[in-house]
Order: sequence, then structure tokens, then C-alpha cells
Amino acid sequence: MKLKDPGDNKITPQLGAVVAVAGLSVVLILAIAVVPAVKNKNKKVDFTEISQKIDSKVDETIENAMSKADGTSAVLEEEPEPETSGVQSPDELDFWDAYPEETEDDTEDDAETDEEDAEKNDDAVKNGEKNDEKNDDKKEEASSGKDKDGKDSKETGDKTDDKGTGDGENVTDESNDGKHTLVVNRDGEEEWVTISQYLPKSDYDYTNLICKDNRMEYYVDGTKVSYVGVDISKYQDYIDFNKVKKDGIDYVMIRLGTRGYGTGQIIADEYFFDNIKRAKDAGLDVGVYFSSQAITVEEAQEEAQLVIDSVGEYHLEYPVAFDMGFVDNDTARIEALSKSEKTEIALAFLQKITESGFTGCIFGDKEWLIKEVDLSKLTEYDFWLKQEGDLPDYPYKFSMWQYSRKGSVNGISGFVSLNISFVDFAEK
Repeated sequence: MKLKDPGDNKITPQLGAVVAVAGLSVVLILAIAVVPAVKNKNKKVDFTEISQKIDSKVDETIENAMSKADGTSAVLEEEPEPETSGVQSPDELDFWDAYPEETEDDTEDDAETDEEDAEKNDDAVKNGEKNDEKNDDKKEEASSGKDKDGKDSKETGDKTDDKGTGDGENVTDESNDGKHTLVVNRDGEEEWVTISQYLPKSDYDYTNLICKDNRMEYYVDGTKVSYVGVDISKYQDYIDFNKVKKDGIDYVMIRLGTRGYGTGQIIADEYFFDNIKRAKDAGLDVGVYFSSQAITVEEAQEEAQLVIDSVGEYHLEYPVAFDMGFVDNDTARIEALSKSEKTEIALAFLQKITESGFTGCIFGDKEWLIKEVDLSKLTEYDFWLKQEGDLPDYPYKFSMWQYSRKGSVNGISGFVSLNISFVDFAEK
């Protein structure tokens, strides 16, 4: 390697840079020659060849730098860059190739994308909250029966099924659909019961029912077609039947006897024979009833036989009624009977009565008749309904109705139960 005389040129910054570049070139040549040899242990390093390359490279670098320092331009021919296919192998990539620098445009695009995603997520959350609020509103409306404006859901035309599930069917209003009737159970609980389409229905027009001085009268075409009656027992004590007759009473239903609800013993009403004799003497139509607590068919037949024997030769214009029921504030022996068993017991009594030439009848309140016996097996008999009030709502056919237990009648001390008969049993 030949160096120019130091006196030829001053040491300038440019010359210092040239020397530094020459030093770097030496290092690069050493790396190029030595590193492959280190990797390949079998290859020997030719240091003479390396020294020649270094001398050549340093001379070339110094000459170029010196010519620039003298004001002459050493134009070096640029070696053309090798053509590439545009695809670099993993060995050709360094760390920053794997993680290219983001441009300002790329950063803005990513920021816009993040903002759009965030807005979508916010919208989704809001929609979810709105749906939750709607579902909560629907649940609240279903439980209260009113919509969010406080109006009844039926008025606003909202549709739900019978269970309130909201799948399109109208809510069934059992109080107005004409298919149910309200039954008040003995424990006070109210229950809507389906009206059977197979049982004979009541066809009375209650617009023709008139109450005069606490006496119910029923008219057809302006003509009275009903009859006023009372039901009596030993609890009314002595009765002046002549005064009863003059007070407008047409018939009396007299209790003949009862069976103890605890002991099961048959007890004859001690006033029966006196009551039936004097009622007949006063010109009143008469019927009788027996308060049953029979728990077998045999006991029911025993009760019916007592009625037949006790009436004897008396002619009864009105029915013989079978009266079975629960006891207030106590447990009756009939409590354990099923609906079917109670029906069979009633049938046993009534069949024996009708076989003897009397008219059979069943007495009971709305709950008893609808829920405690099978009316479909009792349709050939008359029904005597017990229901206090101005109008009965019993849906099935009945002949007599006890509408008050606090009636007042001349000849009877204290209260007495008042009845109306829609049928003239005397002519039946």
C-alpha cells in the first residue's frame, strides 16, 4: 500500500473521514473472509490474499477522497443493483424488515378502524340494554296487567296467550267469556270453573224476576208463574201455619230428620209430625227434606226408607230433597268421600224415593252441586239451589232457589229461609 507524501496535502476533515472509511473497509473485508472460515472449520484462511484486497481497497478509497479534496470529482461508476424477484428469503431479512415502520397514513387508518370498532361495540351494548329494558317492561306489564302507560293491556290490544307468554293468542277473560262460572269454595277461595256444554242450562230470564217485600216473584208475559216457599225445622219452634198461609206463602219444605255428622246416628226431627199435619190442615203445599251424612249406599237407603215410612199416607205436592253438605267449623264424617262416592250415595237415596212414588230432588249450594257431585249422573232429578243474593248465577237447570236465610213471615218466630219455586210441583 503506497501513501502520498504527507506534505502534499493538509490534514483536513475530509481526509480524516477518508481514513475512517478505509478502516471500516478493512474490518468488512476481514469479516467477509474470516467469518465463513470460522463457520467452515475445514477451510484455511489465506491471509496474503486478504492483505492484497485490503491494500487495493484502501488505495482506491484514499484516491477518491483526495481527488474530492483537490477539487476534482472522482466519478465512480455505480454498480448496478442486482435484480431481485421482490421476495426475500428469511436469511435476507433483518429485525426491522420483520417489523416495518408504520407510516402516518397507516396509523390514521388503524385509528379510524379502532374508532369504528369501538362505536359498533357501544351500539351493541346500547341495543342489548334497550332489549333488556323492553323485556323488563314486558315482564312488569304481564304481572300488573297494564302497559307502560298505565292502561289495561286488553284496552291497548296487546295479545298474549292464556298463560301470559305473549305468543299471539288473546288472554282469556274467564269472567266474561261465557264458558266459566265463579265458585266460592267453603274456605273463601274463588275459582273459575268451566261450564259443561253437556248439562241442561238454566234458561230463566232474570229481567222478569221481581222482588217485592223481600219476596221473589217470576213473571212471563206479565203473568206470575212462580211460588213462594219457606223451609222449616225444629229451630223455628212452634209455627202458626194459618198466619203463614195468609202472609202469601204457597208451600213449606219441612225437615224430616238428620244423621249425626259425628256419631252417624239417625235423628228424627221432633217437630216433623206436628208440622206436616198442621201445614196440610192450613192448606199449604208440602215437601220434605232429609239432612244426610251417609257414607255408604246402605246408609243412604236407610235414610230414604225412614222418609218413606215417616211420610206415610200424606200426599206430598213438593219434592223429597236429599240434603248433604259439610259442617261449618267442624269435620263431618263425609269429608273423606270422593266425588264419585257422594254421587252414588245421592243416587241410592233418590232412586229409592222415586220408586215409592215421590219426586226426588237434590239440595245444595253452588260449590256442592258443581264440585262435590257428578251432575251428569243426576240430570233426571230436580235441583234446589241454595244461594243467597238478588240473582243466582248457577249455570245449570234448577227448579227451586233458596235466596235468603233471614226472611220474615207472619206466624214464624225469628228468621226463616225464603225460597222461590219456578215450577208448580202441585201440577207436575
